[in-house]
Amino acid sequence: MKTVTALTAMFLGLAVSSFAADFKGFVQDESCSTKPAMKDNAACAKKCIDGGQKAVLVTPDGKIYKIADQDKVKAHAGHNVTITGKLDGETLSVEKVTM
Repeated sequence: MKTVTALTAMFLGLAVSSFAADFKGFVQDESCSTKPAMKDNAACAKKCIDGGQKAVLVTPDGKIYKIADQDKVKAHAGHNVTITGKLDGETLSVEKVTM
């Protein structure tokens, strides 16, 4: 019985982790995301991302998430957004971006 309960709990845990969630933050270029002086610098973020730098999501508490689907966030460079997606380690797979 304990085995069945443990397997059920594990299965439910895996199922919940595959659901999409909302992540709020600022779309910043990866190279400037760790520089406090560049925080919320929309012009720099847009210029760098348009120039080929990878976009990341920087949350209000300073957490930095890599973004798997760069094409889905490029138009939002330098904006505060909500990304609906799935987290795999430190990387977000984007389903939807809203402002």
